[in-house]
Amino acid sequence: MGLVEVTFFGARGSCPCSGDCYSEFGGSTSCVLVNTGTDEPLILDAGTGLRSLGATLAPRLQESGRPVHAHILLTHLHYDHLLGLPFFGPLEDPGAVVEIYGPRQGSVPLAELVASAVTPPFFPVQMKEFRGEVKLNEVGDDDFMLDDVKVTARYIPHTDLTLGFRVEHGGLSIAYLPDHQAPLDRMGIAESVLELCDGVDLLLHDAQYDEEEFAAKSDWGHSTVAYAVHVAAAAGARRLGLFHHDPSHDDAKLRDLEESARRLPAASSLEEIFAARESKSLTISRATT
Repeated sequence: MGLVEVTFFGARGSCPCSGDCYSEFGGSTSCVLVNTGTDEPLILDAGTGLRSLGATLAPRLQESGRPVHAHILLTHLHYDHLLGLPFFGPLEDPGAVVEIYGPRQGSVPLAELVASAVTPPFFPVQMKEFRGEVKLNEVGDDDFMLDDVKVTARYIPHTDLTLGFRVEHGGLSIAYLPDHQAPLDRMGIAESVLELCDGVDLLLHDAQYDEEEFAAKSDWGHSTVAYAVHVAAAAGARRLGLFHHDPSHDDAKLRDLEESARRLPAASSLEEIFAARESKSLTISRATT
């Protein structure tokens, strides 16, 4: 039986938030750990949830006596997907290596852009001051391997150059599209999106807005809960995780959106629909013959 564990360290979008009304779904921004059973963590995005992920990894790293070698699939350069990088504790260890695979930006190298975001006066230290090493790898519409994990990267609609990712291991597949601009009619689906999501065992998809919010912010780069269900159903996904929760959506609002998604006619083709909750883990598996 193939088996992959997914843990949410941040499921919020746009900016982190805190308070009792966010206790169930959390306030940290996009960061997901995909555990395929190797010693090299595979991480989806480097939002503020990366700080707590680093703290979770620290005891195991100390016990092994080895610095971290992690891979981060970075969808794009907006702060809510990048801000956790300088707070990733394992980078303080000499010999640590964090390899980031992010979207090719054109004339300006990705490494230069990321370094410019982690530098005074925006941040008190520069990346070159970390004891560990950060390696930036530019990708576009590419397929590549990370050990025995196949990664498919494709550009998807958003406000800036943005990648969606498909991760495959042991016959299991996960698609990760935390920021995805829905079309005005919320019906058409980009070919790149359908390719990434085709038949996946788990789709983590942008579900930032309800219908009223989308009407007011239709060009802000995001999707509605209903459009996330539409994409999942059209692509034949097994399970859908609603992701990139708006900072204005408290626990009660997110529970309502979760229930409304499950009641949609298109939801009947899916095995499960849930709103991602920070610190929660789920296992995806499929019996092999």
